[in-house]
Amino acid sequence: MKAVVMAGGEGTRLRPMTSSMPKPLLPVANRPIMEHVLRLLKRHGLNETVVTVQFLASLVKNYFGDGEELGMELTYANEEKPLGTAGSVKNAEEALKDDTFLVISGDALTDFDLTDLIRFHKEKGALVTVCLTRVPNPLEFGITIVDEEGKVERFLEKPTWGQVFSDTVNTGIYVMEPEVFDYVEADVPVDWSGDVFPQLMKEGRPIYGYVAEGYWEDVGTHESYVKAQADVLEGKVQIDMDGFEISPGVWIAEGAEVSPDAVLRGPLYIGDYAKVEAGAEIREHTVVGSNVVVKSGAFLHKAVVHDNVYIGPHSNLRGCVVGKNTDIMRAARIEDGAVIGDECLVGEESIVQGNVRVYPFKTIEAGAFVNTSVIWESRGQAHLFGARGVSGILNVEITPELVVRLAGAYATTLKKGAIVTTARDHSRGARALKRAVISALQASAIDVRDLENVPLPVARQQTARGSAGGIMLRTSPGVPDSVDIMFLDERGADLSQAQQRKLDRVFARQEYRRAFPGEIGDLQFPSSIFDSYTGSLLRRVDTTGIADSGLKVVIDASNGSAGLVLPSLLGRLEVDALTINPGLDESRPTETAESRRAGLVRLGEIVASARAAFGVRFDPVGERISLVDERGRIIEDDRALLVLLDLVAAEKRSGKVALPVTTTRIAEQVAAYHGTQVEWTTTSPDDLTRVGRAENTIFGGDGRGGYIVPEFSSVFDGSAAFVQLIGLVARTQLTLSQIDARIPRAHVLKRDVPTPWAVKGLVMRRVVEAAGDRQVDTTDGVRVVEADGRWALVLPDPAEAVTHLWAEGPDDASAQALLDEWADVVDGAGR
Repeated sequence: MKAVVMAGGEGTRLRPMTSSMPKPLLPVANRPIMEHVLRLLKRHGLNETVVTVQFLASLVKNYFGDGEELGMELTYANEEKPLGTAGSVKNAEEALKDDTFLVISGDALTDFDLTDLIRFHKEKGALVTVCLTRVPNPLEFGITIVDEEGKVERFLEKPTWGQVFSDTVNTGIYVMEPEVFDYVEADVPVDWSGDVFPQLMKEGRPIYGYVAEGYWEDVGTHESYVKAQADVLEGKVQIDMDGFEISPGVWIAEGAEVSPDAVLRGPLYIGDYAKVEAGAEIREHTVVGSNVVVKSGAFLHKAVVHDNVYIGPHSNLRGCVVGKNTDIMRAARIEDGAVIGDECLVGEESIVQGNVRVYPFKTIEAGAFVNTSVIWESRGQAHLFGARGVSGILNVEITPELVVRLAGAYATTLKKGAIVTTARDHSRGARALKRAVISALQASAIDVRDLENVPLPVARQQTARGSAGGIMLRTSPGVPDSVDIMFLDERGADLSQAQQRKLDRVFARQEYRRAFPGEIGDLQFPSSIFDSYTGSLLRRVDTTGIADSGLKVVIDASNGSAGLVLPSLLGRLEVDALTINPGLDESRPTETAESRRAGLVRLGEIVASARAAFGVRFDPVGERISLVDERGRIIEDDRALLVLLDLVAAEKRSGKVALPVTTTRIAEQVAAYHGTQVEWTTTSPDDLTRVGRAENTIFGGDGRGGYIVPEFSSVFDGSAAFVQLIGLVARTQLTLSQIDARIPRAHVLKRDVPTPWAVKGLVMRRVVEAAGDRQVDTTDGVRVVEADGRWALVLPDPAEAVTHLWAEGPDDASAQALLDEWADVVDGAGR
């Protein structure tokens, strides 16, 4: 007896998985679905099989050949055009006309007892026996009603719920006699259930239905494809598995190299010659294909990864499918329901949102945020606004063309004739893109004041002097090949969330205003901006006692634009200062965390040898500072915040301090001791700026080197913080190490928990529920305060599929226990 395997479908609902691969070749547990079907046929003695092919037929033929490797005899019947379920079998009539034959789909996973099905067919003397099974939701299948003898009484294709009268559905598996070909017209599309079976029933021919016991899954959608993998791993379907079950549910194929320090939580499958490094975590219902590399720190959960895929360090894959020969680079995230086609590149730290489809041979650039399917484009477009304005790789994501459109959209939100201040850092990329910005603004009837290369605080201050807004271009901190486009409001602060959304809408609609010839904007280059800046700074910030203090300081300008302000500033301060790295270095417009740390170590050595009062290191755009005490020891940024808070509060003795909710509560103790109070803000810089503008605010900081000196500015300003610090140290006559020593030690720990976008709301609800009767603060996220004062903060990230957690306790062990507790809550809700 022979069998027919129908393998000609296109699998359109499974695209892009089936864009370059026929559906029967899609792997389930690292074997093509059709191979599982063929092995089932062989187990039941059906060794001679005809395969009907049409879509990408050569790939099916090349993979299975004549069936010798499976111990079977395979022949192929090729359709020149789609002929339907019956027409495709009719196309193979020559090989089937002499005996009873079985028809089965090449893309359905099953372990039915085909021997018993054939026995039933012969006992009933049927012309056709339809194999049926019971399903909980029959809407997507053809319903079949049979009488007590098993004879079919009625068919109904894809009913509505109002038409559902049974849960037995047609599986597409049939046993047939050759006479059935008399009812199928050749070379035209014909279907069994829609055309042939109704005619047979009308003529009273014997059609029977056999209700099979066992597993059956029609792998027609992404959800059913992923479910089939999980069912195999759970042992719900009886198929042959390659490899060895090294522990319950953990299957490792031949030649796979899995580090003993990798975390494996079965059931899962790792294919032959795959490599899993130490520190990687592979969790339940994950299938890793052949020759896949999983780097240290990678996290996979319910992910289906096809052959020859590279999964970079600290990448995160949840509930997704990744096609063969694809590279997933460092820290990339692919979320629930996403499908990445064959031979794609997903760049570093990029995010592919849930249910996004990325078609084969596409590139998602590093840092891109992809929330719509990538079908024709060559790359994913990053989300417009991020934590640092509009950011992306220079000349890849951030091109001159994009910059012109962005600047045009920004101009459209302003009135004609308004003034916009432009500025840049010392990188060539920022210089080139700023010229495009200026052209777009002028062409939109905007007058431009160009500051050229200045520190970011200077750009903010100059913007606040009569401009309607500003645009600053700089190299992304720590990412030399990336650029940030920062849009400023009339106060020189970052645009508010509402203003960002307005700009987003104009940009999305591409409704850019264009000036008439007589309205083209003017371009001016203001003079003496550094003298103006330093003069204003020294008038507003208290410098009493500095000149007479005899203090010596060491300043590291980091070869950035902060060095442009220092000559004028230090000359007027009358302080003994040693400046290092003052010159601009276009080849190093930013610095990595490692190089910054090395610079601080070197600064500490110079401070100690020079017997200076302290050392200050500016970031390349002069916005943030880091400190070294008189002994040359680095004061970590979160600790430096407390030191400056202590100094300011001790002198002011009243007012309020603006701090984000992630700051240690020791800040409250320091502030209260000196008669001041903390106003907690969200982690958004614009919220910190809002409080910094309030009349009685005396200080603000973010714990990452950013400080607000309200008497001068409501935004982060490294030079203002430096001037304030040297004045405070001069007047208090205490060293930084003495001040640091009198402040209690903080024990704040942080952790990020991957969280699918679809469950972020659920996670936060579960956190509130888990808080119970404990005190809850919702300034930003959910902060749960224990009776003993310990606290944990759960904050969903606005741009990534991540939830951030902070915890503070009296010691590290206590904070760690609290962090673990809430991480379990978040992780459990996210599963």
